[in-house]
Amino acid sequence: MPTFDLSRLDRFVGTSTTIRRPREFTFFSFDDTHVLKPLSTESLSYYYPALFDAPGASSTSVELSRGFDLFKQRDDTVDEHLDGLLQTLQAYEERILDRVRNGEGEIKDVRVRADIITWRGMMTKILTAPFDDMFGDFEMNATCFQVRCFIEENHAYKAQQNQVQNDRPPRRGEASQALMQYWGYKFESLSVLPRPWAECSRDEIEGREAVVVNNHPQYCSIVRTGIGTTSLVLAGEVDAVLGEKPQSPDDPIPWIELKTSAQPDLRNPKDVIKLERRLLKYWAQSFLLGVPRIIVGYRTSEGRLTSLSEIETQRIPGMVKRGQGLWNGNVCINMSAAFLDFLKQIITGDGVWRIMRRKNARAIEVFKVSESGTAEIIKPTFKAHREKLLALEMSAALG
Repeated sequence: MPTFDLSRLDRFVGTSTTIRRPREFTFFSFDDTHVLKPLSTESLSYYYPALFDAPGASSTSVELSRGFDLFKQRDDTVDEHLDGLLQTLQAYEERILDRVRNGEGEIKDVRVRADIITWRGMMTKILTAPFDDMFGDFEMNATCFQVRCFIEENHAYKAQQNQVQNDRPPRRGEASQALMQYWGYKFESLSVLPRPWAECSRDEIEGREAVVVNNHPQYCSIVRTGIGTTSLVLAGEVDAVLGEKPQSPDDPIPWIELKTSAQPDLRNPKDVIKLERRLLKYWAQSFLLGVPRIIVGYRTSEGRLTSLSEIETQRIPGMVKRGQGLWNGNVCINMSAAFLDFLKQIITGDGVWRIMRRKNARAIEVFKVSESGTAEIIKPTFKAHREKLLALEMSAALG
């Protein structure tokens, strides 16, 4: 069984490998009932602070538990595979194909090419693997189609993990897992507007605390990026934009990632270690999609939002280095580059593979679970679409 060793991290120390800055080239939304809308900005949100003071102030507090009984929660037992990402890629390529038919561009440029196509969440697990022994267990499914690797989460394993977590009784003085998850969604609801600030009424801005929380709508960005020799197409949800998206696709987008956390006591070494572990996930998630800022809402153990803190994604590795030094961003990047090269050598031809890491394991295992087909990772409609594009490319090449 092919195994990627994580026990010798010293081989990944040094200047980080080549990184291609993430650039959004398309996007999609899920609406208020979680219906997919390819190429739509319908669910794009605009950041406006939950507290009306400067970040770091704590002159007011907000009850994050408010409205928990009315929460419109998405059913996360449904396995969505790569459907939203691939349906949007298909819609994007069909739009480009229409332009080619109208004399704009060439057919060879229609297909979006990347070595690996996946969700941002899958790459986050890989990027954090060198230092996430405690919570870094995962299972993914992978397949190859037209010399491209497509990776999804193994939903059955994730559902099992979620069930164990939800069934675990809370510690004394701690809220339930369901309530703490709600606090995160409530903070997002308090921190965003449906339109730019100038277009919103005063009631919309000041009445956000009473809005019923609904986690069905999502705006997802699809970016081209790369680590080392591997080109990537990643899709992931972004919480909000600061101001508005720039007109030029070459300009970085001022995305905002929203997080909630208990206020750490930086005089307590245990709290510092917890913070640095948390910062590893914050950094990886935001780094991969090109999110420049993270807004953390600090709360009490009872769920009262007391202050805000702004963190620049690019500064997080330096913050950790000056602290306990629990992890190293360059090691994460260099390891990921090596692992992706390893993966490209294995996932070739027909079939389905499992990418697996167990808790506290110092290795990632890759093994075949099906000798043929692509399972549900790639739907027949996307295959037919890509096969048509390939035939058009071949026809154009032959003249």
